[in-house]
Amino acid sequence: MKNKGIRCLSSLALMGALAAPLALQAQDRDDHQDRNDRNYNQRVYDRQHKDYHQWNDNENRTYHQWYAQNNSGKANRNYNQLHRKDQDAYWNYRHQHGDNDDHRR
Repeated sequence: MKNKGIRCLSSLALMGALAAPLALQAQDRDDHQDRNDRNYNQRVYDRQHKDYHQWNDNENRTYHQWYAQNNSGKANRNYNQLHRKDQDAYWNYRHQHGDNDDHRR
């Protein structure tokens, strides 16, 4: 009877040791996905218009189109690497041309 209990506990310990890396791997994947969601779905403050804009894939696409039109010949830069006056110019463009994004005061 004692051997049967030890065998059962040993089996449980072995299963736990084998399952632990799988659980940690799944957790790492979730953390990576959360980071991506935060990078592509964040709110950006527009200082001149005093409102927030949802920065998502659509906003990112529109920004890169605007940048290509207004900065021909220059290497493409991410929005957060722009000087403040250039960021303000982008939001002026967005307000003048309308948008369907979620921005609020």
